[in-house]
Order: sequence, then structure tokens, then C-alpha cells
Amino acid sequence: MAKKIKIPHTYVIVFFIIILAGLLTWIIPGGTFERETIQVNGIDREVIKSNSFHYIGNTPQTWQIFSAIFDGFVDKANIIVFILLIGGAFWIMNQTKSIDIGIYAFLRYTKKIGQNRMLKYLGVDNLIIVLLMLIFSIFGAIFGMSEETIAFTIIFIPLAIRMGYDSITGVCMCYIAAHLGFAGALLNPFTIGIAQGLSKLPLFSGIEYRLFCWVVITFIGIAYVLWYAKKVRKNPKSSIVYEEDAHWREQTSMQEDDVKYHTPRSAWYVFGALQIVMILFSIFYPVTILKIGLSSFSTPIIPILTAVFLITSMMMLRKSVHFFILNLLFFTIAFLIVGVMGYEWYVMEIATLFFVMGIASGLAMNYTLNDLTGHFLDGARDILSAGIIVGLAGGIIIILKNGQVIDTLLFYVAGSMSEMGKYATISLMYVIQTGINLIMPSGSAKAALTMPIMSQFSDLIGVSRQATVMAFQFGDGFTNMITPTSGVLMGVLGIARIPYDKWLKWVFPFMLILILLGFLLLIPTVTMELNGF
Repeated sequence: MAKKIKIPHTYVIVFFIIILAGLLTWIIPGGTFERETIQVNGIDREVIKSNSFHYIGNTPQTWQIFSAIFDGFVDKANIIVFILLIGGAFWIMNQTKSIDIGIYAFLRYTKKIGQNRMLKYLGVDNLIIVLLMLIFSIFGAIFGMSEETIAFTIIFIPLAIRMGYDSITGVCMCYIAAHLGFAGALLNPFTIGIAQGLSKLPLFSGIEYRLFCWVVITFIGIAYVLWYAKKVRKNPKSSIVYEEDAHWREQTSMQEDDVKYHTPRSAWYVFGALQIVMILFSIFYPVTILKIGLSSFSTPIIPILTAVFLITSMMMLRKSVHFFILNLLFFTIAFLIVGVMGYEWYVMEIATLFFVMGIASGLAMNYTLNDLTGHFLDGARDILSAGIIVGLAGGIIIILKNGQVIDTLLFYVAGSMSEMGKYATISLMYVIQTGINLIMPSGSAKAALTMPIMSQFSDLIGVSRQATVMAFQFGDGFTNMITPTSGVLMGVLGIARIPYDKWLKWVFPFMLILILLGFLLLIPTVTMELNGF
């Protein structure tokens, strides 16, 4: 009997990729472009100078493959700390059983409305998946939601398991959906905004065709996920992560009858303290300017949320502390959206927000300080593996940067486009952007590296610079869901307990569909007259 091949652990896979990156630094000569700092949409960006490439002394990496792991942890420290804080905060909330109760209530409601003839025909669970994915795709398309999906993963996986699906379906509801929108990039300031600014195009111009692309990409993505979810629900053991999901099935095995509904006095104290803080914020920030692409509008959103929190919290506290904690989670998400769109929040602010949510949840449940500390440490310990894999993945980029080979690779591939036709060139640009994204998942950094060169090539061959931006957009967006150098992807997979090799096996066919779709959507940018192109 043939011996079954054992797939290496995710850590082993990533470490071998680090070694491979180190080998490339021995094969590819060192090279660099000169850089300059320019203003792009009011922000200083470091970009390369045209025709400035020159070879430099080779910097092959040897023992540095080990030190790169340390440097990777330092480089990705913000995301690692973000993951640990999120894990600890949600573990506290999970101990209150509030999320379980919320899922029960939600599924009970969907079962009730599912009796409607139309909804029964369409399938309420299908509508839930479509609605959630559509919301997160919009978030990805408008303000580039990415890191934020790490927090939502912890919420949606238990929901997916309770609905009869698997952890991959839960990841698709938020992470995949957000990155479908990220690829569509209607108004994403971190990709389209920077790429168009560097290409000297009107900001967010050509939005009409990008809107069409976003609709097509999102439709195909949701359809694929619905097909997969239906297959898993019909036969749960067909899921590639059925064994790994035993952890989530155990966590969601609690029955609703096991919960004692009550409201301790401590919950009212927490409500009062939070309400005072929110009133103070309303006084200091009476008006918030929310930005959506080029548009912005002033709104008293914080005072409005404060007033709504007052009313809803009092209603929830009269029912049970569990519903108050769920209300707290809802407003945490609401303030997250306001913070990102109005105050340019990033992982530090978001992590702090969820950390406070976790502490408030525990205090509302009348946990002692020692209980809070113990639950937080349990959560951080449980999610530590996700933080470790993010640090390991960061080491891949460190090796390639220190080896001085990234600029050389770009110089080689850019030179290969000099004598190609229009469509062949735009297709190659797409391939190049896709390849670079596998080693440099940061959209803003990649735009600063590639767009000054790519936009000039488009002028030489008579292709619209807008088409070049679209090639960047698709190349940057799709492979975010597969690249092992992405701290967000590795963080999400770590939280979901999905081994990278199994994720790769699941996502690869989907990725081929999306990449092919990208080629098809690029054809009109060359062959048709489009508004803004």
C-alpha cells in the first residue's frame, strides 16, 4: 500500500519560500532605480525616476534567511499586534456567549421569514451570503477594506458553521468579498487614487467602466461562492477543511437553552460609562467629514450614533446583558466605518476600538479583572499562530528587498514590452502586475514602483494610461487572495485555522477564473472608446 504523502505545515511552506527568495538573490543581479519624492493627491510618495536603473553590487542572502524572520516580525508588528488584540477581545466576548445568542436569534429570524414563498424559492441562506458579500465588496471598492476583514473573520466563521457551511464560506463572506471589491476599485484611494495620480490622470476618472467591471467581478465571485456553499451544505464532509472545522463545530455546539438571560448591575454601569464617553466625543467632534472618492459630506454622525446607542442599549439591557453586548459589537463596527471614512483610521485605532469593546463586554458580564486578564490571554494564545505566520510571511519580502533584486526584476520585464502590440503589451502589463503582487502585496507601494514606468510605455505604444491603470488594478487585486507575502491573508487563514496548502487548493481554480476575467475586461480598454480612457 502506497504511503500517503503528508503535506508540510504552513510554517514549513512559508519558510521554504523564504529559502527560495534567498536563492533568487544569488541568481538575479542586484540593481536599483533612483527615487524621488513627489506629491500624489496631496500626500508625499516616493517614486522611481524614469531611465534611472543601474546595476549595483550583488547582495546574495545566506544566513540572512534566518534574520529575515526577525525582521519580518518587526516589519509586520502592527498587524501582529492587531491580531493579538482582536483575538483577546473576541475571546472575552465569546465567553459571554453573546455572539452565539446573536447567531441563534438571527437564524431563528431567517427561518421564520424563510416561510415566505419567494424567499423560500430563492433560499434565505443564499440571500444572506449575497447580501454580506455585496456589502463587503462595496467596502473594498470604496475605501479599500482589507486589514479590517481580520476582525470580521472571527464573527462570520461561527455564523457559516451554524448555517451548515464551512470556515472557507465564512472567509468568503468577508475577506474574499472585500478583495473582489478591492479588485473592482471604484473609489479606492490606496490603489486607483495613487495609480491615477502617478499617471497624471484626473482622480477616479473612467469610473463608468470600472463600475461595470466591479459589477461583473462581484457577480462572478458571489456566484462561485454560492455554488461552493451549496455543495458543502449538501455534503459537509466534501469540504476540504472538514477536519480543521472540528474546532469551530465544537465552539458552536452550545445550545440556546444553556444560556441564562439576565442583566447584572455592572452592565448598567458599563453602559453609563460608555454613554458619557460618547457624549464627550459628540461634543468634541460634532461634525464629521466622510469621504467617498472625490466626494465628501459633513454629517453629525457621532452625535447621531451616540443618541441611537442610548436608546438601543436601554432596550437591550431590559432584555439581557447578552443583547447589550451584541449592541456594543454593532456600534463598534459602526464606529469602525466612521473612523476609516472620516478620520483615516488604520490598524492601531481599529485594534484599540475592538480592545475596548472586549473589556467593556467582560465588565458588563461582571467578570473580575483577573477573569478579564485570563480570558484575554487565552484568546491571544489561541490566535498566536496567526500572528506568527504573518511575521514569517513578512520575511519573504525582507529577503527580496535586502537582496536588491526587486528593481532588477521590474527592469527586465519592463524591457520585454518594448516591441509588442497594444493588446499584447497591456496583457503583459497585467501579468507583470500580477506577478509583482505575489511578492509585494501593498497596492500603494507597488503603484509607486511600477506606474511611472508603465504609464510611459503606454504612451509609446498608443495605449491609454487609463488602460495601464486597469492592468495595475486587476493585477493588484486578484492575487491578494493567494499570495503568501500578504499579512492580511495569512492572518485571516491563521484565525480561520485553514492551512495555507488547503486554501491554495481551494482558491486556485477560483483564481484562474478571476485572472481570465481580468484579461477579458482589459480588451475593451484597448479596442473600444470608453469614457475617461
